[in-house]
Amino acid sequence: MTTTKNHSAAQTILVTAGTGKVGRRVAERLAAKGFPVRVGSRSAEVPFDWTDRTTWAPVLADVAAAFVMYTPDIGDPRAAETIRAFSELAVASGVRRLVLLSARGEVQAAPAEAAVRESGAEWTVLQAAWFNQNFDEGVFTDMVLEGGVAFPAGQVLEPFVDSADLADVAVLALTEDGHAGQNYELTGPRLLTFGDAVETIAKHSGRDVRYIPVSGAEFGAVLEAGFGMPAEEVSAMLDIFATLLDGRNAVVTDTVRRLLDREPIDFADYAREAAAAGAWK
Repeated sequence: MTTTKNHSAAQTILVTAGTGKVGRRVAERLAAKGFPVRVGSRSAEVPFDWTDRTTWAPVLADVAAAFVMYTPDIGDPRAAETIRAFSELAVASGVRRLVLLSARGEVQAAPAEAAVRESGAEWTVLQAAWFNQNFDEGVFTDMVLEGGVAFPAGQVLEPFVDSADLADVAVLALTEDGHAGQNYELTGPRLLTFGDAVETIAKHSGRDVRYIPVSGAEFGAVLEAGFGMPAEEVSAMLDIFATLLDGRNAVVTDTVRRLLDREPIDFADYAREAAAAGAWK
């Protein structure tokens, strides 16, 4: 896809969740292209916290575009109102472009997406499949190291997408014309079950690890006991998983290839490279 540069390298771009799986990669790519980047995180020089609105105005000062990633999840019941307030403040502060990272097929994310679309900014919504990096930088990492990935996905097929591909698309949307008003469904190149994914990790890492299908209730108990997640957050998360893991996302899109003029990163290539880098040692 051919586009024209819109933002000069003098205009600051805010990257919320800028130390996470996707945000870190977005920030690195922007910096490599010469764009001043402001990393939005609690530990940043100018702190940013979704739950502390007094931190919003300082990070939005002199910002031309923002990558918006809400934590803990875009489908969280608090997300829509929070993102609406943030987006309105961003536009009032002079931000012209908002790129929201959302979740593909997550109906609970619709109100938050609407908040960005109705903000008055140039907007792009990235609707992403499950991240490859959940297995080495996220919720499944400890499970892989312990030898069993217990998750209520059954045999559902998922087109896992790599955070590097998400970051590359986000940078396009943040810095070039032609992406305003677009909803991009971003997937990897093929469908795998969670069992297939774990088997691939076992092959490339040399670890004895297997996928363990569990019920939503069993996984919820792990979140509460093992991760200390409050019961109401666990309930909301299980509702989201029940939606995402009903087979609705078992379709591959060509969006990454079309936008980046290359094939998306395959899960096997991700697992091979992550293992070589010592992710699961």
